[in-house]
Amino acid sequence: MSFRRLRPRGPFRSRLTYRSAAAAAAAVAISALAACGSASGGSTGSGSSAGGAGASGTLNWEWQLPTSWDPVTSSAGWDMHALGLVYASLTTLDPAGDVGPGLASSWTYAADGKSVTFQLRPGLTFSDGTPLNAQAVKENIDRGQAQGNSTVASELSVISKVVVNSPASFTLDLTQVDYQVPDLLAGKDGMMVSPAAFAHVSSIPTQPVGAGPFKLTSYVPDSHADLVRNPGYWDASQIHIQNFTVQDITQPEQILSALQSGQVNVAYIAGNQVASAKAAGFKIAVIPSEVVNELDIQTATAPFNNPNVVKAINYAINRQAILQVQAAGYGAVAYQPFPKGFVGYSAKLANLYPYNPAVARQLLAQAGYPHGLKITLSTVSTTNSLAEQIQGQLAQAGITATINDIPTDTETQQLYLNKSIPLAVDGTAGRMSPVEMLDVLYSQQGLMNVNGKTSTTPAEVSAALAKALTVPLGSPDYPSTLQNAVETSVLNEPTHIWLYTNPRILAYSSTVTGIPQDLVQQRWEGVRVAG
Repeated sequence: MSFRRLRPRGPFRSRLTYRSAAAAAAAVAISALAACGSASGGSTGSGSSAGGAGASGTLNWEWQLPTSWDPVTSSAGWDMHALGLVYASLTTLDPAGDVGPGLASSWTYAADGKSVTFQLRPGLTFSDGTPLNAQAVKENIDRGQAQGNSTVASELSVISKVVVNSPASFTLDLTQVDYQVPDLLAGKDGMMVSPAAFAHVSSIPTQPVGAGPFKLTSYVPDSHADLVRNPGYWDASQIHIQNFTVQDITQPEQILSALQSGQVNVAYIAGNQVASAKAAGFKIAVIPSEVVNELDIQTATAPFNNPNVVKAINYAINRQAILQVQAAGYGAVAYQPFPKGFVGYSAKLANLYPYNPAVARQLLAQAGYPHGLKITLSTVSTTNSLAEQIQGQLAQAGITATINDIPTDTETQQLYLNKSIPLAVDGTAGRMSPVEMLDVLYSQQGLMNVNGKTSTTPAEVSAALAKALTVPLGSPDYPSTLQNAVETSVLNEPTHIWLYTNPRILAYSSTVTGIPQDLVQQRWEGVRVAG
């Protein structure tokens, strides 16, 4: 079985969809960005170090380029890592996943929980000099809700109105009690784009203008992006890197060569590459993440509409063997969408379907398939190895799986928009808000619920998700309420078969120091490059 590096796919990852004429036109370096994205005479945010004093070196990061540089049209959660280079969000998450200040220094909920008022840091500007004030925030949220091709509109739908109280203060009126909003705004939903760029909104996917730690200076789709430190970033004093590149290397076998040659000095690798990277003298950072590999399954489509068939597939899968082969044991077997140690992780689900092909055969017989079952398992080329291993395991339980290769550029359309694929290898990169993640996975309108409108969300799932929204994040009841929502969703809407968690593994040169252990979004505060 050949090794292929696994990355989470679907709307939270995939190499897909932004391949429009605008991207094709951007195949040459966009040197004009150096002018339109340069810092102007606007005042810097608090914590900045003017002119980049003390910053030096170049970090060359092997990572996947985003489907779009516009957070409103980005179609993959995986994009947030690259988008976070050029955009700052209203809030941030710490390495443990707890929400903290970002562009907003503080926020306060109304007593009824149906509105929340944010205070912005003083003197914020975008990299083009446009003031980053409450009016700019309003225009960003309004665009995210109204733009026709927005991928964040449903997530922002909880906001009924943005009220500008002053240049540094705004209030979000909510359609319902929702204490997850600060979490939500730590990701793409809270990434602020310069309103000056809205005059040419079609250019934002290739010519972003944000207020993040770096500014994009040139971009070649499917190849690389060059960035330079933004002295106006609100936390610029913690950005010690002067130049930053993102290099998209599609062939896993080329990654170590790129490290050894110095083409890159930080690279994302799979567990199976760790031993080789260590032997070559590189440092390794194994960073816990919300990435979980899974199978998406249409439980409203025969034969998967029979609960015993779904249970049989679960029992037929040897997750520990998959983890060892696909990731050399880095990660953990999974029966739920959150990793151990995360606030939503439920110990009750820790060994929900222990490997047992004999039980799987019994369940198939009870489902009316005593002589076995034939199904189709869809995948894209980057996950063929995992699909082949699952195929072999299912065969031992009497399930014959034919592998169907999906063209990468049509995967999201088929799997999530058309809902035309009954069973597929997939993965989620997580979300800033855990309740939002559960909603995306399990609610009827959720993008990753492949049943879609062909079924109705179980009432107990809807009730559990709704209740989780009403508990403040700092409440002692929050962990148990969130865990109950996870348990209720997994047990009552088995549209996902969880396989194993996938930590973010970075191999890096000894010249690089200070890589933080961020759970959801890779950040670069405190990182230095010597030489």
